[in-house]
Amino acid sequence: MDLDMRKLRYFVAVAEHRHFGRAAEQLYIAQPVLSRQIRAFEQEMDCTLLERTTRSVELTAAGKQLYEEAQGILGTIDAAVRRVHDADRAIQRLVIAFAPGLHVSEAIRAFKSLHPQVETDVVPARWWDPDAPLRDGRAQIAYLRRPFDDSGLHTIPIGHEHRVACMPATHPLAHRDEILRADLDCELMLDTQTRRLDSLEEKFELIASGHGIALVPVSVARYYSRPDLVHLPVADAPNAETCLVVTTDRPEKLVRDFLDIATTTLRH
Repeated sequence: MDLDMRKLRYFVAVAEHRHFGRAAEQLYIAQPVLSRQIRAFEQEMDCTLLERTTRSVELTAAGKQLYEEAQGILGTIDAAVRRVHDADRAIQRLVIAFAPGLHVSEAIRAFKSLHPQVETDVVPARWWDPDAPLRDGRAQIAYLRRPFDDSGLHTIPIGHEHRVACMPATHPLAHRDEILRADLDCELMLDTQTRRLDSLEEKFELIASGHGIALVPVSVARYYSRPDLVHLPVADAPNAETCLVVTTDRPEKLVRDFLDIATTTLRH
């Protein structure tokens, strides 16, 4: 079957809002039209993507899988269209992906001071699939944390980041100044192996409501700081290595220039 890109974008809007009315507003179409398009899309896909009730819209297992796939599909298409337009207008562009909590703005400012003619964009790297923007062509460079699939990629180590245990403020361990990994042996840990979540916001909401504990990099914990969560240092937890990543050992000159600048800037 040929995948209808327009209907796929409609589905993504509903999946993100979990509400037909808000999705229709974002898409500037009438809600009944959106509902008909989604039903037609489900018929074309030959599976149910959304569970509808009078109060909510939730993704089925198939819907969650399609939503994950759609990020790469639509991102790749949008990136390809942008590259075509850039070529037509003789625009040079550099796109940098970044993992949650990591900041690449200082490196971009330093790069722009030397290459003011180059357009620079950023794209977030999903925490469960961080290397995807490089592999699907949305970005030429990424600033990531390990672990990720580095096969076919060239990495430049930048530094290390401590991990902390994120838990509800009411948890029995929350009063401690520091814990060990053994203290978490009987706890339900929220990670990519135990539960696939759509966003870090969803992950921290679940933690706050008592659905588990997560080991997260300290920069992520600080970015998502909230009064009902506690972030405890884990003395024997392995650090998270940060690195710059590109898709080839022989990148184009602009990419090499950015890597040189970013390596110095980010390590500093």
